Parts: sequence; C-alpha cells; structure tokens
Amino acid sequence: MTESVKPAPTGLGQSTLADVAALAGVSTSAVSRTFTPGASVAKKTRARVLEAAKKLGYRPNAIARTLSTRKSRIIGVVVSYLHNQFYPAVIERLSQLLQAHGYHVLLFISSDSNSSDDGMDSLVLDILQYQVDGIVLASTVMSSRLAAHCQSVGIPVVLFNRVAPVEEASMVTSDNIEGGRLAAQVLLERGARRIGFISGLEDSSTSQDREKGFMEELARHRKTLFARISGEYDFGVARAATRELFSQKKRPDALFVANDHMAFAVMDALRIDLGLNVPQDVQVVGFDDVPQAAWGGYQLTTIEQDSELMTRATVAILLEHIESGAATPRRVVTPVRAVIRATTLPL
Repeated sequence: MTESVKPAPTGLGQSTLADVAALAGVSTSAVSRTFTPGASVAKKTRARVLEAAKKLGYRPNAIARTLSTRKSRIIGVVVSYLHNQFYPAVIERLSQLLQAHGYHVLLFISSDSNSSDDGMDSLVLDILQYQVDGIVLASTVMSSRLAAHCQSVGIPVVLFNRVAPVEEASMVTSDNIEGGRLAAQVLLERGARRIGFISGLEDSSTSQDREKGFMEELARHRKTLFARISGEYDFGVARAATRELFSQKKRPDALFVANDHMAFAVMDALRIDLGLNVPQDVQVVGFDDVPQAAWGGYQLTTIEQDSELMTRATVAILLEHIESGAATPRRVVTPVRAVIRATTLPL
C-alpha cells in the first residue's frame, strides 16, 4: 500500500498548521503544542515540527491564537521614567523571566501628562486595548489610582518597588525603612556629624520609607538631621540641590541620597562644581546598587536592593494570579544590605 503525501505549498509564509503536520508526519495538535508556550511536546517531535516549519516558511499567528484562547500572553509594564539605571535592569530581567514562561512584555511610559484623571483614563484604555493578561506597575507616581482602575476590570496587578493603599493589588518592594537605617549606621560609624538627606519625589513611598528609617536611626543615636533638600529623583535637580546645600557657610560632611541615580549627580556636583573631595570632605551613601555604582569613577557606597529576588517574586505572584483567576493579594518585602565602597571613610 502506497501512502500519499500532500504536496507542500509553493508560497513560503502561506503554509498552514496542517501543512506542517503533513510534512512532519505528526498530528496538528502536536504542531499546535510545539508553538504554544509552556505546552508539553516530545523533543523528537518538536525537532521534526520545527524542521518542517522552516522548510515551509510557516509562521504561527499569535493574534489568531489570542482570539482562540482569549489570552494574549502579554504583560504590560508601566514605568514613569527610565533615567534611573535601576529600572532598565529590572525590565530586562522581568522580560527574561516572563519569556521563560511564554509571556512577553509591552512597555508603557506614564508621563506627567498622565497624572490627571483624563490622562490616567487614556493610559488605562491604551493598556487594555492590547488585551494584556497582567500588569506590573514599576514605581509610577500614580500607582494607587492606576492599580485600582486595572483591578476594577479584572486584570491582575503587581506593584513593583512601591507601596500603595490598594487592597486588591499585590506588592513587591525592598525593605526601604531598613535601608534608611543602614545608611544612617554607615555614616554614623564613620564619624559623620553634619548629615544631610537628599530625598526623591515627596509623594514617593520609596523615598518616604527610606527617609523614615534614616531619621529613626539618627534619633536612636540622639542625632539630628543637619540639612534636607529634595532631588526629585532627577539628575539635574539633585546636582542643583547639592550646589544649593553647599552654598551655606556651614556645610554637611555627609549625605544620604535616596537613590544612586541622584547620588551620581551629587558626586559630580561635589567634585566638579565645588572642588571637594569624596569622602575626605563629604561622605556619600546612595540607594539601589545599580551596576554603575561599582564603576571606577564612582565606587559608590550604597544600599543594595536585590533586584533578582524582587523580579522573581513579581513574576511568581503575577503568574499565580493569572493562572488561578482569583489569587489572594500578597505583599513581599525583600531584604537589603549595605555595600561599602570608596565614597565613605574606612572604619
């Protein structure tokens, strides 16, 4: 008995799932599983299907699969800005971890113009039109309101590196209060007497918690804050704020800066604009431990946020919510540690 084999279509890119199945000698369901993220398929079967697909120029249609499964396998990630070196690294790791589970990231930037009710409604509609399966809000200024909007339409939300009073949303953050305490301990142990603090945005929970821990530790040692000024989590603003602080007759001899991005600006102002030495004239402690903090030009003493732990927890919670349909909101707080480099004096 002679088997008949359906001839392959001549037009590359026009072949169907059934064409691939015929050429590979497998069922259409095996082909479907091969191109379905996370689906189980035998290694030899996968190899035959991929080889057949290559020969035929077959390209699976993700849009069609979305229509049939009602799952886009897209995760929306919303950030306010990417200037801070912490967030590009986090987004890269989130993307890698989600891709390993068959999901892809769609990035949205929440600008200042989105802060109004109309702006937020527009952003929510923009996100929803892509039928995202879940959302990560990465330290956006309006996280609380945006999370509430998304939760109301049944999309799982995880707040990343931000605490907000949204009962239905899960949150992943580092121990910012403890980080503030550690920063104070590092400076006090190294003999700092006139200690200043350069805050981030005043309505940011991360900056508020870091300042809270910092002030509590100073008070525990019966020390008062010498100076305080806002850097707004902005490089230019932080550099100008440093010049303003040091325009006074009495100057700080140490600064805790609410993140590394601003700390680099502070160091540039101290060294370049003011001609001071770090740490001999002024000790500096940052927060985040971004890769650039270890660069030779900065060698910044800082408080490390464990971005690996934070991103893994975020992905785990998000997938749990998506797969269960109704998971209990969770709050995860990851530990921090002081990383001592050259911007503080030796003990």
